[in-house]
Amino acid sequence: MTTGKVVDGPVPKHAQLREILRRAIERELPPGSPIPSERELAQRYRVSRLTVRSAIGKLVDEGVLTRVRGKGTFTVSPRMDLQLYLMSFTGDMRRRGLVPSTDVLHRGEEVPPPSTARALALAPDRPAYRLVRLRRADGIPLALERGWYHPGHLPGLLDLDLTGSLYELLAHHHDLRFDDARQTVWAEAADRDTARLLGIRTGDPLLVFRRISTTRGAPVEDITSWYRGDRYQVTVQLDRKVPAEHGGMP
Repeated sequence: MTTGKVVDGPVPKHAQLREILRRAIERELPPGSPIPSERELAQRYRVSRLTVRSAIGKLVDEGVLTRVRGKGTFTVSPRMDLQLYLMSFTGDMRRRGLVPSTDVLHRGEEVPPPSTARALALAPDRPAYRLVRLRRADGIPLALERGWYHPGHLPGLLDLDLTGSLYELLAHHHDLRFDDARQTVWAEAADRDTARLLGIRTGDPLLVFRRISTTRGAPVEDITSWYRGDRYQVTVQLDRKVPAEHGGMP
């Protein structure tokens, strides 16, 4: 990493160091590279660790750097485009040349909230399958999924290996393929539990997607996914057509 001097003067030392680090990142470090530790930077530039922490914190806030819990601070990788079409996370990561993996955090049969019961056309108080999974690419946590599934269409789902592509699993075991879905997107700040699972800080930005998927007109899946805002962006092709009017999400 390029050396530079932090000197006494009208410009605060943390601001000087921030610009030195910014130039070094732009010229020398490819996306995803680790930066030296706070201790190393403090020794190299002859400043306090508090000054280093302040400079790095500002670069994190600006999206130039990202902190990974337990691993260190890294230059930011380019955001991946989230395509708004029906494709599994596993298939999407494979298409990008990444290795997908999944941690199953919860599986069970529970009574869903009223909005999910309506979305899945379930009678009140009828249980559904609930599945919570953490999705990774090349070992890095990217998304947290909390999904509900209609048990009448997927008998025995919770007994299967749920660490791979759920869509491939449904096609193989139930001959079921989603042919239509409705998706709503919004932004949200990470709460403490979600931040811990995704390896980010509480309050960091997330892209949230709620998708209700159907097969042959029957709703089967109501899933909400929280994607890391530092890793994803959404690109939408626009035209001048006016969409047909429709009601709100059930």
